[in-house]
Amino acid sequence: MKGIVVQFRRGRKVVKERHYLLDVGLKGRDEAKKLAGKEVVWKSPAGKEIKGKISDAHGNKGLVRAIFEKGLPGQAVTSEIEVK
Repeated sequence: MKGIVVQFRRGRKVVKERHYLLDVGLKGRDEAKKLAGKEVVWKSPAGKEIKGKISDAHGNKGLVRAIFEKGLPGQAVTSEIEVK
């Protein structure tokens, strides 16, 4: 299953460097909650892989939150990820 990195998880003054919001093409919160615990992989243009895990749903429109083992670079926003 493919998805897109939408944005960092952030507040008004704080950005969480390892937390990202992902759009996997789901319709609502119930579908998104079912993906909790699945592994996520982001591949860089150079071929490096950074792995993460889906933690929970985010909002009511089908976005999910993922926590990566280390932070993704800024170019990762709007790039593709793969859900295993």
